[in-house]
Amino acid sequence: MWRHVVMSLDVALHFLFSTRTRLCPNMANQPDRFSLFLLQPGERRIEVQDDMRIANAATFYFNKEDHTLGNMLRHAVLAIPGVLFCGYKVPHPLEPRVLVKIQTDGSITPAEALQQACAKLIVETGTLKQSWAKEVRLSADHSGLDARGAYGAPLWNAYGVEADVAPETDRGAGAAMGSYVDM
Repeated sequence: MWRHVVMSLDVALHFLFSTRTRLCPNMANQPDRFSLFLLQPGERRIEVQDDMRIANAATFYFNKEDHTLGNMLRHAVLAIPGVLFCGYKVPHPLEPRVLVKIQTDGSITPAEALQQACAKLIVETGTLKQSWAKEVRLSADHSGLDARGAYGAPLWNAYGVEADVAPETDRGAGAAMGSYVDM
């Protein structure tokens, strides 16, 4: 009897909360999850505003982005010769928008600096993706595992790597980052 009561209570609570959220979608104090990364019709991903008070400066507004992109862009832009200043901020934690301000010395425009930084980040993330997939395969080869994930799918195909890599015996799982981390 108690089993039926517990099951009935569980079913009733599930129905109550699922019905409540379907009937009253504004009950939760959170934004719609898709509104954090999907652009609305007519909304632009990047907006540019030239700074009239500072020479060779511009502010770039990235809609539907957060600190992840802002911090990566700031570091990549500051590494470009001719850039005097680059900073970013998120105006409000619940607003998915990043402002990136770039000032140059005049040898390059802020838009060109941003384009170079984006190209550099694309190359770096592609290299990181390949290194990650290679190390996953090497780790699986050394551990003797089949390197298969759930449902028997090959583990590294999820990361887009299809070429075979010869196993190396003197490399560990963190060898791809060895040039960046000195221990």
